[in-house]
Amino acid sequence: MTLPALPPTAAFDGGCAFADGAFVPLSEAKVSLFDWGFTRSDATYDVASVWQGAFFRLDDHLSRFFTSLQRMRLVIPYSRDELRTILHGCVRGGGLKDSYVAMVCTRGVPPRGARDPRLAQNRFYAYAVPFVWIATREKQREGIDLHISQRQRIAPASVDPTVKNYHWIDLVQSMFDAYDRGRDTSCVVDADGHVAEGPGFNVFMVKDGTVQTAATGVLEGISRRTAIELCGHFGIPVKIAPVPVDAMRAADEVFLTSTGGGILPIARLDGVPLPHFPGPITQRLTEGYWAMHDEAAYRDEVDYGDAAR
Repeated sequence: MTLPALPPTAAFDGGCAFADGAFVPLSEAKVSLFDWGFTRSDATYDVASVWQGAFFRLDDHLSRFFTSLQRMRLVIPYSRDELRTILHGCVRGGGLKDSYVAMVCTRGVPPRGARDPRLAQNRFYAYAVPFVWIATREKQREGIDLHISQRQRIAPASVDPTVKNYHWIDLVQSMFDAYDRGRDTSCVVDADGHVAEGPGFNVFMVKDGTVQTAATGVLEGISRRTAIELCGHFGIPVKIAPVPVDAMRAADEVFLTSTGGGILPIARLDGVPLPHFPGPITQRLTEGYWAMHDEAAYRDEVDYGDAAR
């Protein structure tokens, strides 16, 4: 499929989408009511970030997206380089220097009455909006109160958690659990009662200088990978293993990792203050995370043309 010309910089106020082969305002990007991505959560997606005019680790996000497509038996009509161009075009079209950039593939709409997913024409969408924080700056300073919900994450034998997906009902219900208790956000557990992940983030704990996070049953986030790599760079011991709830409640530090904010310290678990907020290891990893954004190996500069703002 031939790509359209890149849109002028800031052509679309508030953000830009790519749908039906064209760059359009966000309001014009539509999904059919009959698309299985909507009716059955039959879709995969990925989210990259742009910070100060450059994508961060875009190649890693592209690799994960194409792997997810393959595992879901979905196909998009664009090559890796063409997808990169589309994502850059969305950021350019919105004139955004700090942006949250999504790429989405849905199963599409099968012929009327058909239940065979092979008959559906897969659909691709992308969009860029202003950068999304999973916790406001104010909340980050005040301190996030994390609820450990007893709701179980969908079993990895049923839905592969390494494929980024919209199977979030368990996560959404855990958020209601948190709000009902006056907490800020939540995480769920696996079938063995170990801490898994939260709605859009991975969870880490620190005890006696060692960082620990779940090994299985979670999305292997790019920010999660970055935190683990930084631990190796700084010589911080890291353990990829099940995280018992009691162990996390006894942790010295707890932090979250997400494209929507990087590395975020937790102040309280179910209202109980942690010994350190923000803890020294969390602080060191946070500084390292944002410093990586200035490294050429991880930056993919957006061309805003002469109209950059």
